[in-house]
Amino acid sequence: MSQLVPPQVLSAFGLDPQSPVQVLHGGHINDTYLAGGKFVLQKLNRFVFPHPEHIMENMLGVTQFLREKVLARGGDPDREILQVVPTGEGGAAYVSPEGEYWRCTRNIEKAASYETPDSPQMLQEAGRAFGEFQAMLAGYPAASLHEIIPNFHNTPARMEQLRAAASADPKGRLAQVKAEMDFALARTDRAGLLTGLLAKGELPLRVTHNDTKMSNILFDADTKKAVCVIDLDTVMPGLAAFDFGDSIRAGASTAAEDETDLSKVRFDLGLYQAYTQGFVAAAGAALTPAELDTLPDGAWAMTFEVGVRFLTDYLNGDVYFRTARAQHNLDRARNQFCLVEQMERQREEMGRIVREAAQS
Repeated sequence: MSQLVPPQVLSAFGLDPQSPVQVLHGGHINDTYLAGGKFVLQKLNRFVFPHPEHIMENMLGVTQFLREKVLARGGDPDREILQVVPTGEGGAAYVSPEGEYWRCTRNIEKAASYETPDSPQMLQEAGRAFGEFQAMLAGYPAASLHEIIPNFHNTPARMEQLRAAASADPKGRLAQVKAEMDFALARTDRAGLLTGLLAKGELPLRVTHNDTKMSNILFDADTKKAVCVIDLDTVMPGLAAFDFGDSIRAGASTAAEDETDLSKVRFDLGLYQAYTQGFVAAAGAALTPAELDTLPDGAWAMTFEVGVRFLTDYLNGDVYFRTARAQHNLDRARNQFCLVEQMERQREEMGRIVREAAQS
């Protein structure tokens, strides 16, 4: 079984080259394996992450900071924080002669991740986990982190990419998407709200996770309480509203992001409230009033941005996101824009829910 991972990789981290190894499914970018039941080995995708050493520098800095926070409150850092296992030579990763970049972390036992919440309570727990992640890192110098993916949540830059794709129209698809283009272009000004506030110094730069989906939290197998935030590859400087909004985009929708029957796509205020209560209870004291006020705008912006990215990829010929059918990316864009429109109609109620959570 250990041939799934080259023996020299196992040896590099002080593991028995004959350790049983199994594939861990769920991730879409890196190759992930469980070795000996106790260690998680990952081969980082050098195409997506051309500078994996920057990922590890960020990860080591953030996890050490978090460990000290957890120790100070009397918690268990070995269970609550990812623990990087160094190589036998003391390095953060092993680079094979072929240039493959491997890292190792300790497996957190009796814990599991879930693709979707099975109840509003689980979604609230997810909010608490990511809110606590935000709060504990409030004192970390965000500007010192590497920007792993430049302009990742720069919505105006995503709009420029859409315009470029429409102008080039390499696959002759522009005529099919007039309604979607009109929808996106009509929101050009609002797309720059959060980045504009950051540029003016009205929102502080934070350490952000940037992939705050349900499956990036480990839950205790017995209590179903959130234990640990995982997948720190895209930890970098950003806005609190980005992390909040990315969770809401998927967590508060009643349908999958590629559902074609838009009558099934609903922005559920009850689910939004559950996540918001967990997130604000954990992070609220660490956030400024302006950050709290703009959390609903983060939900709008992340949903709109992903819709724009799907539409851009459709125009470009489906070169970035994996597709399973014709017009898959167009279906996804329409789905996200449907949610955007519903969020716009319920913006006032979304803000009220945040204010009530902050006051409770």
